[in-house]
Amino acid sequence: MFLEDRDTFQFEWDHLGNIELGRPNLGNTTSVAIYRLMQYTLRDSAIRHTDVETAVKIFYDAGYTSGKAIYENLIQSASDVNDLISKLQNLLKTLNIGILRMEKCDLQNMAFTLTVEEDLDCSGLPMHDEAICVFDEGLIAGVLDTFTGMAFEVKEVDCWCTGERICRFEAIKVE
Repeated sequence: MFLEDRDTFQFEWDHLGNIELGRPNLGNTTSVAIYRLMQYTLRDSAIRHTDVETAVKIFYDAGYTSGKAIYENLIQSASDVNDLISKLQNLLKTLNIGILRMEKCDLQNMAFTLTVEEDLDCSGLPMHDEAICVFDEGLIAGVLDTFTGMAFEVKEVDCWCTGERICRFEAIKVE
């Protein structure tokens, strides 16, 4: 399940296990600090063992796989883009991941600008000279791709860490 070589994604939702059975006292929550500890130490290790470009691809791919799984298992269907964004907004807020907003929606060109306030990955971090939410880029792409059946490129253009105090993502359909 976890230790065999592979060249395709093999994640399945049931790999998350039965949390109610396994954590009857502690439940389904943990702290943001512990989540970030795992994410940032994994990022450090990926960079150390590969290079920055490969580590970024790894985190984008992981986000993408997560986005597909979130759509397939937690959203499951949406009647249109507005319904999708509404369901994703509710889900991200319920899971304490962030507060999602649709800033721009160009259905003719399938181009969107989304913002996330209080982003789980970065809100509250010190200022840096780089946007860091590459996992979120992949997650948004995975949700959009799965919903539309089209490929999207998602790029973070503003980040808490660059001084914007909000994360802003541009999503554009790949031709």
